[in-house]
Amino acid sequence: MSDDWRLRIDLHEDGIARRLSELLQAEELEHDLERSFKERVVVSVDGAELFCYTGTRDQAERARQVIRQLADQHGWTIDLELTHWHPTAEQWEDPDAPLPSTPAQTSEELQERAEVEREESAEQGYPEFEVRVQCTSRGEAAKVSRKLEAEGIPNVHRWSYVLIGADDEATATELAKRLQGEVPADAQVTAELNQRVAYDHRRVSPFAFLGGLAG
Repeated sequence: MSDDWRLRIDLHEDGIARRLSELLQAEELEHDLERSFKERVVVSVDGAELFCYTGTRDQAERARQVIRQLADQHGWTIDLELTHWHPTAEQWEDPDAPLPSTPAQTSEELQERAEVEREESAEQGYPEFEVRVQCTSRGEAAKVSRKLEAEGIPNVHRWSYVLIGADDEATATELAKRLQGEVPADAQVTAELNQRVAYDHRRVSPFAFLGGLAG
């Protein structure tokens, strides 16, 4: 089973982070990595930080060993942090932190996650999530928009689309389920991350794929 593991390496200088990325992708190094790892790692550079995403903890630990060796060879000072993607909280957390084992614990974590999302929406000035209703005509979309406005639900009507902002994923999902039963049968309703949020969170540097590491 493949999980999401992330190794964050702070190299304190943009140029060194780029150099490390180049070294990790160098052909002569890839051959060494292929003897150690069965799969691939995804590498991303953001300023002075380099991120390695792997499928298992073992692969992340092996990547950490390789990176420490390279840093020692070049005299670089680095800080490393290993985290694991928490599927309930939907955030990177301490890999040794226990996952919820009861319904009550899961519910508590979901509530904490929703609170974080609401706080982020308030800080950035726009909702983290949105419900998108795609109708087959402008007229049908206008009807949906007017119905929502009558309920006091702000929305944006653009041609055959209606967009409703939501401060957290749970609220967006709940509204989408409700609307699916109220809009025309041929309309499509989805709850998704606000596209503006996705754009703001996009990495400056594209992902690179490392042969020999896991991802």
